[in-house]
Amino acid sequence: MILLTELHYHPPAALFAELLRADSILLEAHEHYRKQTFRNRCLIRTAQGVQPLTVPVIDGNRAEKVSISEIEIDYRQNWIHRHWRTLQTAYGNSPYFEFYADYLHDIYVSKPALLFDLNQQLLRLLLRCFRITLPLHLTTEYHAHYPRQPSSENSSLAPTQLIADRRDWLTPKAATKTPEPDTPAASALVRPYPQVFGPGFEPGLSVLDLLFSQGPAAGRYLQ
Repeated sequence: MILLTELHYHPPAALFAELLRADSILLEAHEHYRKQTFRNRCLIRTAQGVQPLTVPVIDGNRAEKVSISEIEIDYRQNWIHRHWRTLQTAYGNSPYFEFYADYLHDIYVSKPALLFDLNQQLLRLLLRCFRITLPLHLTTEYHAHYPRQPSSENSSLAPTQLIADRRDWLTPKAATKTPEPDTPAASALVRPYPQVFGPGFEPGLSVLDLLFSQGPAAGRYLQ
C-alpha cells in the first residue's frame, strides 16, 4: 500500500499506525496551503489541558492561494521559543523527553525557511524514532481524486500497489468530518497509554505525546 498524505507539523499518532501498514509514503507537494489544519499546528496535552502549537506563516491571510511547497515560515514571531518552552514544560518530566530533545531542537534552530521543509525534516526524524524505514516520494502534480493505482508513467512508484488517499483524514475538526467508508477511524488506531497529564486518556494528540511517554516502546500502542 502507498500511503498518500499531506505533511503535518508533529502529526497525530494515528498517522504512524497507518504508516506501519504501508509500503511507501507519497507526500502531497502540489496542493494549496490550507489554514486551521495540522499542516502548521499540532495538539499537545499540558497541565491546563489540550493546547495547540501553531507555526506562523507569512501572509497568512492569502496563504490558501499559495502552493504548500512555497509557504514561508514567519520568523518575525518568536514562535520557536514559545513552542520549545511549552514542550519542555509539558514533557520535561516525561520518561523519554531528554532522549529525543536534542534531535528535535537541532531542527528548530536550523530555521528552515519553508513550512514544507520543516515538516519534512520533522517527519524524517519521527520515522527514525519509530524505526520505520519506508521509501518517501513527492507527488508530481495535484489530483483532487487520486487514482487508486500509480500511473505507469511514474516509475518511482510500484504500479501494482494500491494508493490509500489519506489527505485531510486527520484534522483538528475531525469530530465534524464524516469519514470515508474505506478510511479507518483515527481514534481506534492508538491504544490508550499513560499520559503525563490526566485524568483519563486524551486521543488525537501529536505523536510527540506518545513518543515522550513510551520511547522505543511507542509502536506497541499503534493498532
